[in-house]
Amino acid sequence: MNPSESDFVSVRGVRLHVRRWGNPNAPTLFMLHGWMDVAASFQFVVDALAGQWQVIAPDARGFGLSDWPVAERGGGGYWFHDYVADLDALLDHYAPGGEVNLVGHSMGANVVCLYAGARPERVRRVVDLEGFGLAPARASQAPRRLRGWLDELREPPQLKRYGSLDDVAARLIKTNPRLAPQRARFLAEHWSKPDGAGGFMLLADPAHKLRGPMLYRLDEVMAIWANVSAKVLHVEAAGSPTLASIAGEIPLDEFKARFTAFPNWREKIIDEAGHMIHHDQPEQVAALIEAFCA
Repeated sequence: MNPSESDFVSVRGVRLHVRRWGNPNAPTLFMLHGWMDVAASFQFVVDALAGQWQVIAPDARGFGLSDWPVAERGGGGYWFHDYVADLDALLDHYAPGGEVNLVGHSMGANVVCLYAGARPERVRRVVDLEGFGLAPARASQAPRRLRGWLDELREPPQLKRYGSLDDVAARLIKTNPRLAPQRARFLAEHWSKPDGAGGFMLLADPAHKLRGPMLYRLDEVMAIWANVSAKVLHVEAAGSPTLASIAGEIPLDEFKARFTAFPNWREKIIDEAGHMIHHDQPEQVAALIEAFCA
């Protein structure tokens, strides 16, 4: 297993933990994890890379070893565009000049795609692992959405505690039955910490469970995607359950028509994988990343 080093970078008053693998002088891949995940989640992909790369992967604010700013100020939720701004600051820190290669999974994929449209001159390649966006919202949903957010603020969500690391690993396997036990144990060690009462708590601010008051505006997102100049590789699990869940009653071909907004987009489908595609088939994912970003 390739060892990583940890940096802590202050971004707009928030201390972000950044995990780094590989030779600092090698070409760099920036990797952003998904919701309720951590940077160490990319370990298996890093181990499968055949070439010489430096991989830089932050724990997003409120996850892993990064600060939990919402918890510190008493709740309220996280704003998605803060993740985009954090990426902007981290790129200024680690790669102040030139173009970069961005890889994102799920939530992280949505972040890198938005960033590539906001700052197209900074991005050379984008690899989107199971990033789909959300179902398009309707204005009529706004009153109920706002009311729901206010109700959740009265009784903030909590995250489950676990009796042992084995219990955390079992939870990961329950969510993803394809996950090998040894990988589940590794992830459990980075996904949780002792809670001080003999058990383990997840390294995630419970405020991430709050459903924010803002609606998902697909037209705005597609306008940003249309401004991307980098080549984009979308990697998806065959029969992706996450895609089916997000699309709901929308036919999949109609839902995925949104990707036509990207000027230069292509797709790869991977068999025998679920949403955590980088855990299930890290060798295939690593090979696709290397070929696309070489």
